[in-house]
Amino acid sequence: MASVPVKIKLSRGMSAPTYATAGSAAVDLRAALDEGQTVTILPGKRYTFPTGISIAPERSDVVAIVAARSGLGVKHGIVPANGIGVIDADYRGEVHVCLRNNGSEPFTVARGDRIAQLMFLPVLTACFTEVDELDETARGTGGFGSTGVK
Repeated sequence: MASVPVKIKLSRGMSAPTYATAGSAAVDLRAALDEGQTVTILPGKRYTFPTGISIAPERSDVVAIVAARSGLGVKHGIVPANGIGVIDADYRGEVHVCLRNNGSEPFTVARGDRIAQLMFLPVLTACFTEVDELDETARGTGGFGSTGVK
C-alpha cells in the first residue's frame, strides 16, 4: 500500500490512531471525552465528539475522509451526521466527529470508544470549461434509479 506522511498533534490525553491490521484502509477515531464522561445519543439526535487529534498531511493532493464504522452503523444506526467528513489538507484544527443516532435505542459513548474511521485518499481537482451543450450518452439524463433494480 502507498503511504503519505502525516504530522499529528495530540491533545486531550489521546494517543495517535493506528491501523488495526496490515490490510486496514483506515484508522479508528476515538471519542476524546473527559475521563469518566459519557454521552448518550438519543434516537434521532446527534452529538459532536472531539477526537484529540489534529493532522497535517505533508502533501496537498490528499484528503482525509471521516467515515462510519460499519458495526456501529449496521448494529446501532450510529453514523456520521453528514454522511462523510472531509478534512482538507490545509485544515489544522482538531478533528471532530458528529454522530447521529438513526437507531431506535439510545446509544452511549465513553472516552476512548471507537466512533469513526479516518482514511486518506488522493484528490483530483476539476478544471471547468463552460459549454452550451454536453455530449450525448446512452444514459442521457436518466438518474435516481433509471437503470432499474435488476
